[in-house]
Amino acid sequence: MFHITRFPSRQVSYIVSPMADMVRAVVQTGARQMELREFPRPVISGGGPGGGADGALLRVEACGICGSDVEQYKGSMGTRGLPMIPGHEPLGIIEEITPETAARWGVSAGDRVAVEILIPCRSCDLCLSGAYMQCKNRAGSHGGYNPPERGLGLYGGYAEYMHLHPNSIVHPVDPSLPAEIAVMYNPLGAGVRWALQYGGVHLGSSVLVLGAGQRGLAAILASKYVGAGLVIATGLAKDAKKLELAREFGADHVINVEEEDTVARVRELTGGDGVDVVLDLTPHALSPVIDAIDAVRWGGTIVLAGLKGRDDGGPRKTAIPTDVLINKALTVKGAFSVDAAAYTDAIKLIESGKFPLEKMQTHKFGLDDVEHAIQLLAGEVPGADGIHIAIMPGL
Repeated sequence: MFHITRFPSRQVSYIVSPMADMVRAVVQTGARQMELREFPRPVISGGGPGGGADGALLRVEACGICGSDVEQYKGSMGTRGLPMIPGHEPLGIIEEITPETAARWGVSAGDRVAVEILIPCRSCDLCLSGAYMQCKNRAGSHGGYNPPERGLGLYGGYAEYMHLHPNSIVHPVDPSLPAEIAVMYNPLGAGVRWALQYGGVHLGSSVLVLGAGQRGLAAILASKYVGAGLVIATGLAKDAKKLELAREFGADHVINVEEEDTVARVRELTGGDGVDVVLDLTPHALSPVIDAIDAVRWGGTIVLAGLKGRDDGGPRKTAIPTDVLINKALTVKGAFSVDAAAYTDAIKLIESGKFPLEKMQTHKFGLDDVEHAIQLLAGEVPGADGIHIAIMPGL
């Protein structure tokens, strides 16, 4: 599946540590093309090219896989910036850190941290106002969404070690938690942000969650946690286990969209009114967007978070009925990633131990099996059903 190639980083002038000269990392070189390569292990000592890299060195314990990793693997998100190291949900131990970075982050060597995707400048008007996710001066991101000029470096989580830029944002995590559970901070953060912040779900809300993947399950959990009165989840026939888990996480009703009409069932459950909030978390398919428009009540909110992939230039299969959006006075929001507040809440939720998150964690794989792990999450492995899958370089 992989072959190993020695491939030094082109971005940071690393000096090699005598502790472990080389670091293994998975590199995506094209659509459905991945290789296991070796890189020099960075030494973090500050001072720029002459004295080692700035920031910190993270020993990766685990890295989650999400739907965007699947789309990136397939080439649906384009190939700009390849080759690169994927993996934007890393959890690990800080092994080396400069004093300046330690003071800025409030952490020390030996601490376990969750790493945010984006690397903002921390200085522009947007960053200073708290809207750092819209930072136009950002250095890139961790896990494959970097501008090509950053070069191929240890920026992704599918690696034994990661170089963390000094402007990275990290969150301390309880070191006693199993790594495969602690690394769920990203999908749970997405559920918190998309349902509560974007959707405005609160005590008594009615919610329709389209898609029962890890982020759909997280949205269900977050919605019930704040007291939503009615939560409905949808999935395909092959998602039977996910829908079963959706019920366990708090969904009041589940809909197999291959056997029932989603909109008709929602109207039946809401006395014809529709739900307050619809979250579309489904990949590729455009028809759920229409279902969302039809199933939400007048004046309701639709949150779109499921990536549909690139347009191939042909006609779109489904036209968006903008007249209905207008006449129903709907609020439609695009949900991008997770912010610091949602990460913080998600980590608290994990650390509380109140929820059976281990039932969502279905698979763990080492670096040798990254491609198989992505294919499993994509539903391309016959007989296997994955929900949350963790890459653990130590396996």
